[in-house]
Amino acid sequence: VQLQASGGGLVQAGGAMRVSCAASGRTFSGSSMGWFRQAPGKEREFVAAISLSGGSTYYADSVKGRFTIARDNAKNTVFLHMLSLKPEDTAVYYCAASENGNDYGYWGQGTEVTVSS
Repeated sequence: VQLQASGGGLVQAGGAMRVSCAASGRTFSGSSMGWFRQAPGKEREFVAAISLSGGSTYYADSVKGRFTIARDNAKNTVFLHMLSLKPEDTAVYYCAASENGNDYGYWGQGTEVTVSS
């Protein structure tokens, strides 16, 4: 699976943004998908994940209730809708694919999200 993230940019605190990840190559619908982020000077952390069918979603506590992960298998795309953004959400956001539901073996190049206070 080749992954291409897009949609990042600059937004004010309290604002909203959607980042997208387009997949190509091997079967997208056969992979669970996840979003991770890495803030400057910090380790990469899990943000959200979605099952193959989209029926199950998982979130880090820090984004629960503010972020929503969704996928469109017909368009081979996964989305991360972000609301009520905070300066601490500033990071490079990476999408990733897992064919076994545990290990993310495929990663996109990342898209930068900056939230100004």
